[in-house]
Amino acid sequence: MSLLTRLEARTPPMAALVVAVVAVSTSAILIRLSDAPKGPMAFWRVTFTLLLLAPLAWRERTSLAKLGRGDAISAGFAGLALAAHFVSWFESVDRTTVAASVTLVTTQPAFVAVGAALLLDESIDRRTVAGIVVALAGAGLMSLGAEQGSAPEPLLGNLLALAGAVLAGAYVLAGRSVRQRVALLPYVTVVYSVCAVTLLGYVLLLGDPIVDYPGHEWLLFLGMAIGPGVFGHTVINWALEHVESSVVSVSLVGEPVGSTLLALVILSEVPGTVTVLGGAVVLTGIYVTASARRA
Repeated sequence: MSLLTRLEARTPPMAALVVAVVAVSTSAILIRLSDAPKGPMAFWRVTFTLLLLAPLAWRERTSLAKLGRGDAISAGFAGLALAAHFVSWFESVDRTTVAASVTLVTTQPAFVAVGAALLLDESIDRRTVAGIVVALAGAGLMSLGAEQGSAPEPLLGNLLALAGAVLAGAYVLAGRSVRQRVALLPYVTVVYSVCAVTLLGYVLLLGDPIVDYPGHEWLLFLGMAIGPGVFGHTVINWALEHVESSVVSVSLVGEPVGSTLLALVILSEVPGTVTVLGGAVVLTGIYVTASARRA
């Protein structure tokens, strides 16, 4: 039995989800603390995540070599969607409040439900529709309150966060069936590799510097990889094999709460009343949508 297999066997899935939610809650804070352009920031986050996982992925290289063409294409598309998600959401964090950005990007379960109904012929019941409507109503409420606070471009930031949610939904849908057949490390190796190459092309296209950054920026890039990357999204991908997807979706509702509290403590960022109210409506809609998928 390999070290990874023993570690998986000893890890309670729900405990892993708690760690993952805490880890992803740090993402927006690390982005806000960095002054680097968003393209290089996203590229190095994904690249460092790949490097950190490389020793474990090497042990699973036989499984990677057996990856079928269809699964490889789906994983590749997931990587493209993930790259676009990072770019849009990273830009959002600097333009609106942390509370608004993280809450709006967390609406992705609603878009997953719609996409699954349209593309995968999955049924969508009235409760799911109600949850989606509530979530989008909350998003609209947050947009109405976008001028509150000191965010430089709150409306644009909110729209970019919603775009990030749609792209995150595409990422989840692309990998939904693949993760039922393909082990975690082969899957994320393909996804993160395609994502990193795509982000590198984006950085080169814009002409942003790739390596010319001070030491504290490299520490932030590495922190993004270790926290939100390895202990966040990679653990969430692992949990999808052991816990119902609806439970995972509901647990991620904790991310906006964690991010907002961290922003309050670290950035002294107090969300406006309308933002808090709209966020509560959004989270209610997400919960209804995700719990309907479980029922």
